[in-house]
Amino acid sequence: MAKKNLLNEKEIKIILHRLACQLIENHIDFSDTVLIGIQPRGIFLCNRLVKILEEEYGIKNITSGKLDITFYRDDFRRREEPLEANRTVIDFLVDNKNVVFIDDVLYSGRSTRAALTAIQAFGRPANIELLVLIDRRFSRHLPIQPTYKGRQVDVINDELVVVNWKENNEKDAVFLVSN
Repeated sequence: MAKKNLLNEKEIKIILHRLACQLIENHIDFSDTVLIGIQPRGIFLCNRLVKILEEEYGIKNITSGKLDITFYRDDFRRREEPLEANRTVIDFLVDNKNVVFIDDVLYSGRSTRAALTAIQAFGRPANIELLVLIDRRFSRHLPIQPTYKGRQVDVINDELVVVNWKENNEKDAVFLVSN
């Protein structure tokens, strides 16, 4: 198994700040915007962005949440192993809000499609955007594109993009893993 480093800790930090600045450009004070991390891996990116926006750019009262999409996926009954749901934490309505879905890797688009369905239980957003750290450009099964992307990567289907965060691994890093 070959492992190539795509992003190191310093590069991830630079990308996170760029993504935060892009969000500020489009949402200014975030009064009508909510950030929602897609469970399980999008929450690490969402939490990091909220922290950067609040602590380093002085934006207060950012509304954020966590969305579990397990039972909204179109493949959840097709898997061999039983799926374990994560916890959804959305204690606000999204009616007429700008929703920014946040995930670590955009691959086939199925997670985003599931998030689009799941969010309807919390209201009708005015607008939905997608922010991803890594966009696997040639792997889409659905016509879904990110509004904000940290890095675009061209990989073949048997290669995996693995994102490590300090919160659940030793350090921040993104790897391309091939068999």
